[in-house]
Amino acid sequence: MDIRLKELIDKSENIVFFGGAGVSTESGIPDFRSEKGLYHAKQVYGYSPETMLSATFYEKHCETFYKYYKENLIYEDAEPNAAHYAIAELERQGKIKAVITQNIDGLHQKAGSVNVYELHGSVLRNFCRSCGKAYGLKYIMEDSNCAAGVPKCSCGGTIKPDVVLYEEALKDSVITGAAEAISKADMMIIGGTSLAVYPAAGLINYFRGENLVLINRDVTPYDNRADLVIHDSIGKVMKL
Repeated sequence: MDIRLKELIDKSENIVFFGGAGVSTESGIPDFRSEKGLYHAKQVYGYSPETMLSATFYEKHCETFYKYYKENLIYEDAEPNAAHYAIAELERQGKIKAVITQNIDGLHQKAGSVNVYELHGSVLRNFCRSCGKAYGLKYIMEDSNCAAGVPKCSCGGTIKPDVVLYEEALKDSVITGAAEAISKADMMIIGGTSLAVYPAAGLINYFRGENLVLINRDVTPYDNRADLVIHDSIGKVMKL
């Protein structure tokens, strides 16, 4: 672990970790918002990712939505990386009190983190829109459970992933819990995010603690507010 980061962690008792896509790209999950992702989506599907991942598109073009979703957002074989494991270990030690993530892959929990606020939901949870029955990821990925590519419930209803689509609001309970955790923290580590996606990025404004750390390969709009800025791989920086 970066020695500067370790020194701050050693002095802290209530740390919150806030992570974005960059945490999972090191596990082989690409960022669909990257230039490559945008180009690929428009070339192959004819729409931008933001369009296809909107509530309106889901309602009007559910088959295309699921085609893009399954081919670009689901990585069943992905495993946690050094950053995920370091965060989970720091939570086990009582240092990190909450993990707030913009990712929907469930890798923090797979690494062992328990108190996780998933701002944008999770691909691992899916619910029938008619009866509310819950389904795991494996069910919706099997073609035998789909009609024209769209997963169907045993009642005949359409299944929707428990992810927050564009045009949908973040869950109040998740936002409230995340904001409360940040407001109580004496240290906040932000990693793998450009802090450009709102309202999630706005949560940083709830931080009133002593040390704000930003770990990201590229510059962010909040670099000048941080006590420590590290432009490097988050797995490399946090590895225990």
